[in-house]
Amino acid sequence: MLKKRIIVCLDVKDGRTTKGVKFQNNIDIGDPVEMAKEYYKQGVDELVFYDIIASARGRGPILELISQVASQVFIPFCVGGGIGSIEDIRSTILAGAEKVSLNSQAVKNPGLITEGARIFGNQCIVLGMDAAKDEQMPSGYRVYINGGRIKTDLDALEWAKKAVELGAGEIVLNSIDADGTKNGYELTLTKMISENVSVPVIASGGGGTPEHLADALTKGKADAALIATMVHSGKYTVESIKKELQKMDIPVRL
Repeated sequence: MLKKRIIVCLDVKDGRTTKGVKFQNNIDIGDPVEMAKEYYKQGVDELVFYDIIASARGRGPILELISQVASQVFIPFCVGGGIGSIEDIRSTILAGAEKVSLNSQAVKNPGLITEGARIFGNQCIVLGMDAAKDEQMPSGYRVYINGGRIKTDLDALEWAKKAVELGAGEIVLNSIDADGTKNGYELTLTKMISENVSVPVIASGGGGTPEHLADALTKGKADAALIATMVHSGKYTVESIKKELQKMDIPVRL
């Protein structure tokens, strides 16, 4: 049976790790390099690093910081934020990332997914998708870009399917409605996307207890769960979460 992955997300702003609720009121919570090192020690399966203001500011990834984080962790490391060209993808991978997450830039230039997958392989190209409930959309969910600031005309389900057709090898699915609330993942959205695409889906937004992760991985059919506040707050460690999941018969790497 395939092991379920636990992934820690570091949202980075001006070189520091930050955390907000529903993409707002972000506060500084520490040094991303030190935090990455700590989560690696705790046994996290993967690390995701998002530069949450790069796209809004129209700049590329901070390669020096990516390189510093990569030097501390020996697990898959995914980087997102401001990656808008093949050159950006190449330099991010050369800085030490195994995968790049394309979110706003993929919406603006879908060809980047195809070209990136052709040159670097599908496994390197992750679609980052921020979605929120919207009854006007066929699936009931709308895609947002620029860190949840700008709404698009894209339906979440249609965009997920299209991105996979274009070459995305994985989807990080973030619910804006649940983000940072610690009230649980958006299971309806997660299940809908997971059941309709052929690539792994990572549930993101709302994890507050090990039970929430269990729900996302079983009821939501996600292949992995992304966490942030749960471990940043110090209430849980990656190891303690995995032990709880194991008790619930969810296969994880200990």
